[in-house]
Amino acid sequence: MKKLKFIVAAILAVVLGTTTYAQIQDNSKMTTKTETFKVWGSCEMCKARIEKAAKTDGVSKAEWSDETKILTLIYDPSKVNSDDVLKKIATVGHDTEKFKADDKVYNSLPACCKYERRK
Repeated sequence: MKKLKFIVAAILAVVLGTTTYAQIQDNSKMTTKTETFKVWGSCEMCKARIEKAAKTDGVSKAEWSDETKILTLIYDPSKVNSDDVLKKIATVGHDTEKFKADDKVYNSLPACCKYERRK
């Protein structure tokens, strides 16, 4: 019986030790950058489209406000740069402060997603 208790205790110690070790991460080398950008759009469908386009590899958070037209982007600059994210948003039909969406793509947006285009 003592031998069985010892084996169970040893197995538990190994399992718990492995689980605890797996949860320890070294975040000291991980850096993120937070930036905000003006992105034109109108509605909740725009929000979904903009955020989906922005969530590329290296982006941990992309949140766009339909009230302020501001995209808050949290990303790892060693994996992606903000210009690449803004270009991708423009490819789905939304003008950004740096890149204008292609007219053909913009014109294919649903009517509720049309916004006053910048020059």
